[in-house]
Amino acid sequence: MASLLSSSFITPPTKSDQLSQKHYFLHSFLPKKTNPSSSNSKSALKFKCSAIGNGLFTQTTQEVRRIVPEKNSNLPTVKIVYVVLEAQYQSSLSAAVQSLNRDPSKFASFEVVGYLVEELRDPDNYEAFCKDLEDANIFIGSLIFVEELALKVKAAVEKERERMDAVLVFPSMPEVMRLNKLGSFSMSQLGQSKSPFFQLFKRKKQGAGFADSMLKLVRTLPKVLKYLPSDKAQDARLYILSLQFWLGGSPDNLQNFVKMISGSYVPALKGTKVEYSDPVLFLDTGIWHPLAPCMYDDVKEYLNWYDTRRDTNEKLKSGNAPIVGLVLQRSHIVTGDEGHYVAVIMEMEARGAKVIPIFAGGLDFSGPVEKYFVDPVTKKPMVNSVVSLTGFALVGGPARQDHPRAVEALMKLDVPYMVAVPLVFQTTEEWLNSTLGLHPIQVALQVALPELDGGMEPIVFAGRDPRTGTRLGLLLILNPFL
Repeated sequence: MASLLSSSFITPPTKSDQLSQKHYFLHSFLPKKTNPSSSNSKSALKFKCSAIGNGLFTQTTQEVRRIVPEKNSNLPTVKIVYVVLEAQYQSSLSAAVQSLNRDPSKFASFEVVGYLVEELRDPDNYEAFCKDLEDANIFIGSLIFVEELALKVKAAVEKERERMDAVLVFPSMPEVMRLNKLGSFSMSQLGQSKSPFFQLFKRKKQGAGFADSMLKLVRTLPKVLKYLPSDKAQDARLYILSLQFWLGGSPDNLQNFVKMISGSYVPALKGTKVEYSDPVLFLDTGIWHPLAPCMYDDVKEYLNWYDTRRDTNEKLKSGNAPIVGLVLQRSHIVTGDEGHYVAVIMEMEARGAKVIPIFAGGLDFSGPVEKYFVDPVTKKPMVNSVVSLTGFALVGGPARQDHPRAVEALMKLDVPYMVAVPLVFQTTEEWLNSTLGLHPIQVALQVALPELDGGMEPIVFAGRDPRTGTRLGLLLILNPFL
């Protein structure tokens, strides 16, 4: 497993002690106590770190996500600016752009810079964001649901929207979604038009309806296109393909996404033949295990594979082994940012618990919970407990929640429901050094709101690397469930 931390600082003894007491299991890759002779504090622990946070907004900046290509006067430069809620796309998109820039047959040089939406609270970061937009060709936004930050993004992008070659916004607040622009395709009338196309995006009373309607759009492409005028059909089709590429999330999908958009809409590339592959699609919902040969849409098929594994210990093979249902975000799986999920799964299995890790591509996990955790024949729960590793409310995620729907689904299980917390707006080091603990927005989104679903024990279980943005397993609370 990757190293958890990386440049040096000393934590106070009380904070270090808190990490290893009670039910917490602290992974062995965390640093051990320093030699008394090499430190002024005999009980201090030495960690590695690159930033110290204040508990309000993260001290990381967009510079860790900036890729500037080598200058080549013979090739046009395409600049991409993106804003996302979490950092799972950072590694995947960076790998895609770096691969394009290394390609000897490349048709352009690509510059990319990304911002986590919470970083835009900082005036200096917001100013840098506005500056980056001034010469950007393409803007991408995703999961922008905090209203005050959504309005800041809207204000900045609106100034440059007409000049930019393409503006692509995926599941976010409608105010930000209206910024979408791809050739003749626009969402400026989102929620107002009587066209069947735009009816898909109207807000529903159900909490996650708006974001899930985006997935519905992908699935119902043929039905949607027949309602569009012919001159707009191609641009609408490319928007939908863009959504498929983005939801696919892998470096290959994002590489082809960048090729398609830049080749189709950047004027400097007009007349250049840019070839790209179709998106590789994944299940919208399903069951995923890091050792499984594929994703499963049927819990019986998954359990058949699980019971034939040769790598499991005797505890896991026992008929009395507890079964823990895990709830995961699909975006972390498809982008390869699943290290924290792997850590939890491996640790639970090492302790003798079977796992059924389910995922959803939208923001409503109530359907997958009922589909995969309830026996379709007996209608009894197949799990002894459920642990959500998303950190968000079961229905609606960071968007508009539907707690009654979540409670309805969880009542069918009637088992303990825990919502563990992955650090979102802070790096591991910022959280460890913070005198305020979790970021206030994260406390609201990932402690208070899941509690209304019946979630308990909001334990921080995963951190974030300040440079790569990748998730790292930090600590787990397992004893109450095993």
